[in-house]
Amino acid sequence: MQQSLLVALAEIVGADRVLTDAESLAHYGKDWTRMIEPAPSAIVFPGSAEEVQALVKLANEHKFAVVPSGGRTGLSGGAVASQGEVVIAFDRMNQILDFSAVDRQVVCQPGVVTEQLQQFAEDKGLFYPVDFASSGSSQLGGNVATNAGGIKVIRYGLTRDWVMGMKVVTGTGEMLTLNQGLVKNATGYDLRHLFIGSEGTLGMIVELTMGLAAAPKDPTVLVLGLESMEASMSVLQTFQDNMPITAFEFFSEKALGHVMEEKGLPRPFETATDYYALIEFENTGEAAMDAAMAVFEKCMEEGWVLDGTMSQSTSQAENLWRLREDISETISKFTPYKNDISVQVSQVPAFLKEVDEVVSAQYPDFEIIWFGHIGDGNVHLNILKPDDLDKDTFFKQCNEVSKDVFAAVKRFKGSVSAEHGVGLLKKPYLAYSRSEAEIACMKQLKQVFDPANVLNPGKIFDQDQKM
Repeated sequence: MQQSLLVALAEIVGADRVLTDAESLAHYGKDWTRMIEPAPSAIVFPGSAEEVQALVKLANEHKFAVVPSGGRTGLSGGAVASQGEVVIAFDRMNQILDFSAVDRQVVCQPGVVTEQLQQFAEDKGLFYPVDFASSGSSQLGGNVATNAGGIKVIRYGLTRDWVMGMKVVTGTGEMLTLNQGLVKNATGYDLRHLFIGSEGTLGMIVELTMGLAAAPKDPTVLVLGLESMEASMSVLQTFQDNMPITAFEFFSEKALGHVMEEKGLPRPFETATDYYALIEFENTGEAAMDAAMAVFEKCMEEGWVLDGTMSQSTSQAENLWRLREDISETISKFTPYKNDISVQVSQVPAFLKEVDEVVSAQYPDFEIIWFGHIGDGNVHLNILKPDDLDKDTFFKQCNEVSKDVFAAVKRFKGSVSAEHGVGLLKKPYLAYSRSEAEIACMKQLKQVFDPANVLNPGKIFDQDQKM
């Protein structure tokens, strides 16, 4: 990068907030993906919405691209800067600016960490319900930019459902203030929802107004050993027909085995089954517990469940959740090839069986780890790299497998990315879930908000117009 441009960046954010050393470029230029090498030209740390505006205007003036960077926990390469872009890291914009107990709303900067908002809500006797394994490091701006889901979607919905307002800087440097915390607002297009899930390609999120919920009462966890994956649908329907639940997750015996070995956690019960369901509900009193036990017993009588256990305390509930939540961290050492896919809930067992057979037939030596949010149709396919196979060969073979996996996704009318976005890694497969007409409309929207293509170019799709 030219020295004159580095000086211009420093004039906006301060000289000590522009980094060009190799270590910083490598750290801030990537996310959790490992398939694309980062190669940004500089990292900048704005401290205000106005500084973000100035940076975007400078990008237009000097014709360079910018990539937004939050907690860098993405799994699709959406925050990877691989083409000499300037990374705009939101780590400094990490303040909670305002709170209204009446509205149950909190105004945040985009760099607020998810867990930070969760703790703030808890301190106010409220609850921020969007939760996932990376909540301790992911940032709200990134969560909104990818419409993050997590473990409680079945009860509370996606991140989208909790964004009550936002401020964004478009690709031209214009500041838009959207919805302003209103519950009802029928004044034309709700542009807020265009920016949610747009992965920083339409605008930079510089402020968020997030809704909060009432705190749950005594979350209680069941872990059930399933007779088969097909049985999970009967178990889910029976629970939903008889009581409200806040989560319905699943994981395989192979996934459980890795977690027990790595984390030293005990098996939840004596019986080993191919698949497990984790169910959470609010223990609001004796009636709730009686209902849970009655459904559990019915599932046992029907043969859908072979064994199970229920938490008796908060600490036990947390330990049972670890059997599911610790999977990603545990298998990371095996360099997994990850796919985050979704189909209609009722189609999950058939879809999972078909994909499992496809992968196993082509690469019988690959270990397949399944887990996910079965209650909302989102499953995570993880293929573990054999020790004797180099990384490049492994990823090349997995990319070939992905074509068959996504062909199955298309047959089931599902999504190639349920909650991690498209980024760079899923871009070649976007047409498996989106029609040509839809993609053309998205490109037109990109042109409206970012005509010079300075914002996260090359993510989701390749824009026809170049800078």
